[in-house]
Amino acid sequence: MRTFEVNNNGVVSFGVQVSQYTPDPFPLDDGCPFVAPYWGDVDNTKSGDVFWRQTKDPAILSRCTRDINQYFPEISFTAEWAFIATWDRVPFFGSLSDKVNTFQAVLTTDEKISFILMNYFDIQWTTGIGSGGDLLTGLGGTPAQAGFDSGDKKNYYNIPGSRTPEILNIGETSNVNVPGRWVFQVDELIGVPTEKMECLQ
Repeated sequence: MRTFEVNNNGVVSFGVQVSQYTPDPFPLDDGCPFVAPYWGDVDNTKSGDVFWRQTKDPAILSRCTRDINQYFPEISFTAEWAFIATWDRVPFFGSLSDKVNTFQAVLTTDEKISFILMNYFDIQWTTGIGSGGDLLTGLGGTPAQAGFDSGDKKNYYNIPGSRTPEILNIGETSNVNVPGRWVFQVDELIGVPTEKMECLQ
């Protein structure tokens, strides 16, 4: 059975837990595939929540299908499964401010073709103090990383601005002309039969 984990540091990983909170650029050396909507020094022990669920709810699958067909009209796609992970109003480690981030990763597949949608609703900080950030502003140090890594050193993507101060503006950027949304086809990363997937946290 293939497992994947929702890590509080803004990462959905496959096969292993990712405890590292200071991000490295993709591709990584350890061969661990993962999706990083916002890999950074999240601390949700005092406030904020991390939610996840996998679903075959017709309404959600219909929305996934509609969105993918809009962004990739040349691909015939009907979603059969989706997984949604949301980091809701999460602060950074060591924070002495009220700055919080809300972001989301959606994985969807028809068991042949697979996509990741990354949604950014409110991004107010880039760095926790463990990564050299300021405890009042949540800026500086080594800022968050966004993108995905298939683990094969060939298929990966660093969203522009990753590990720079510009990642603070990710909610205004896009590769599908929808500010705050990035979408990627990632068949090799999540294209597996859904009955063989188990989510851990």
